[in-house]
Amino acid sequence: MNLSDLLQKSSCHHSHLCPRQILGVRLGLLGMKALGFEAPPDKKRLLVIVETDGCFADGVIAATDCTAGHRTLRVEDYGKTAAVFVDTVTGQVVRVAPALDIRQKAYAYAPDEPRHYFAQMQAYQVMPDEKMFTVAPVALNTPIEVIVSRPGVRVNCDACGEEIINEREIKRGSLTLCRACAGNAYYTSLLPAASHLPITNYQLPITNFSS
Repeated sequence: MNLSDLLQKSSCHHSHLCPRQILGVRLGLLGMKALGFEAPPDKKRLLVIVETDGCFADGVIAATDCTAGHRTLRVEDYGKTAAVFVDTVTGQVVRVAPALDIRQKAYAYAPDEPRHYFAQMQAYQVMPDEKMFTVAPVALNTPIEVIVSRPGVRVNCDACGEEIINEREIKRGSLTLCRACAGNAYYTSLLPAASHLPITNYQLPITNFSS
């Protein structure tokens, strides 16, 4: 696919086209190129870790064909329109990020468009890669094998009993724990401990937002 096709693909999925989608598509193409891929490789060889979600991530997905469902796309939400590209076969890893002055540079490529949003829309489609992005080799702090893990592995948490897949359990002595029970939860339960009620026996409290 050419750039126009990829932008169409992204906009269809996202319902509109915006500068960050274009940025994501261009960045995705460059990340693959930096690893020696002219097109998305087969057999889940490419792993992409995006540093934000939203429009930018949709653009990266359109360019790379990496998705959460295929376990080839991860989100580490740093609030940055940047991404890390991993060749899971060779172990090569690069991080691609927008140039710090990319917005200022964009206006030179859309001199007749006074509106910032639309100037970026035009410019990001024609700017040279070297004007838009920085590419740097990086090393992952977590081994690739741990990130990718072994699909299909299943264990149960010794505390809550829930199933854990993809080797995401934590060992504490003889105990096998999920991350929540090990103290790494991103939520706090509002139910008493060990009261995992069937959905038919539990009703959410009603909150009145009008008061």
